[in-house]
Amino acid sequence: MRFLPLFIRIPLAALLIGASTLLHIVPLFVVTLVKATLPFAAVHRACNPLLAGIAESWIGFNSRMIGWFTRTRFIVDVEARLQRDGHYLVLANHQGWVDIPVLQKVFNRRIPLLRFFLKSQLFWIPLMGLAWWALDFPFMKRHSREAIARRPELAGRDIAATRRACERFREIPVAVMNFVEGTRFTAAKHAAQQSPYRHLLRPRAGGVAFVLDAMGAGLQAILDVTIVYPHGRPSLLDLFADRVPEVRVQVRERPIPREFVGGDYQGDAAFRERFQAWMNALWAEKDAAVARLMAG
Repeated sequence: MRFLPLFIRIPLAALLIGASTLLHIVPLFVVTLVKATLPFAAVHRACNPLLAGIAESWIGFNSRMIGWFTRTRFIVDVEARLQRDGHYLVLANHQGWVDIPVLQKVFNRRIPLLRFFLKSQLFWIPLMGLAWWALDFPFMKRHSREAIARRPELAGRDIAATRRACERFREIPVAVMNFVEGTRFTAAKHAAQQSPYRHLLRPRAGGVAFVLDAMGAGLQAILDVTIVYPHGRPSLLDLFADRVPEVRVQVRERPIPREFVGGDYQGDAAFRERFQAWMNALWAEKDAAVARLMAG
């Protein structure tokens, strides 16, 4: 399919992905309805792997589409013990929407289904919003610093939402995904932040701290992922237009520091300072990793 003219290839890719989404979302909603209407632990335990399996089938089709429609070369370096029934916190840099299919292609059926913390507005995306809700993706209301300064209780709501999501995750194999920078990298954002890193924005440590607080004892490891596009940061259109020659991904397994499990990031200033120092050191290593991957 990669040899088809662009004006045929892009609509065909969109049509196939749309058809696959509809075919997968119907059984997903049927299983979700059973899970929602029969509030028994045994039913939930039976439904959870079915829901994850449907999602993994959809992701697998999308990953095959990348192979059918593009000549993109994936260079993946993994130093980690990946387990399908594991419990991971996955941390990655964030350059664009292409990061998500890249992560799914690298990890699908090798670790549990990646679950992202999503902006609450994304719930209203047709079909996909309901699918994410059915799969227990947590929806978060993102509040600005100015809003939190005016209404400090808003920060507590985000923490409570994180705890509720993590409580659900304790019952199933899970890979909790966190783009630590909190937003996609751009040169303008990099300059505005006066980031000390050459290739990265400043890490936002709070989200990671809250996950470790809520379920750190139930996580077995951190998967530290570095994603690089040597020929420039692409869009999804660039990907299916076959304008992404190469993607480089590095995965490293890191232990979860026990000292950071169950700490009070919000209320303990000394703990917060130590945690931020750890995250900054991790991000400095990642910045160096990006430079090595860019150099080839």
